[in-house]
Amino acid sequence: MEYIVEKIGMSRTINKPSIAVTLLRLIPTKVCELGQDGSAIVAYSHTKVANKTIKGQQKKYNLSGEFNKFATLKVANTEIGDLDLNPLNEAKVLKVSFNTKGRGFQGVIKRHGFSGGPAAHGSRFHRRPGSIGNCEWPGRVQPGRKMAGHYGDKKVTVKNEVVSFDSSNGILVLKGSVPGFNGAMGRVRIVK
Repeated sequence: MEYIVEKIGMSRTINKPSIAVTLLRLIPTKVCELGQDGSAIVAYSHTKVANKTIKGQQKKYNLSGEFNKFATLKVANTEIGDLDLNPLNEAKVLKVSFNTKGRGFQGVIKRHGFSGGPAAHGSRFHRRPGSIGNCEWPGRVQPGRKMAGHYGDKKVTVKNEVVSFDSSNGILVLKGSVPGFNGAMGRVRIVK
């Protein structure tokens, strides 16, 4: 079973020994259409964007204006309506998928952990990558060479233990950290 969540942030438990936890908020979700293999088209609220395509889907599934995003999830529901949260009450371990924080265009020291060169005494090799190719053969840079470029903003999935789940306000507390910034949207999946 999958659920759409928003990362609230991190905190610590007050019992001894204290552990780091991540707080996630379940997004209210409506099941619009059920598939044969347990998958379903679900609608949820995110941003205020509403174009003709979204309005057409809202009309097709008789939804209010707040449900303006659609996704395909594996669900426990057998009928159309609110998403069934009962499987989360018994869950012990979840797989959590978020996009990591985007850090833009970065050099090789931050992106790949290169060490760089001497900082003084006339050195002109400080934070540069150094040699990137071979001599005469093959006469080009090999594919996969670690170089400067776009860093972060990749989908990462981690396993976390469930500390607690409050179904009344939809707050999920997981042991440890999850990728992404506070306010990021992601998915959680129950591990069998």
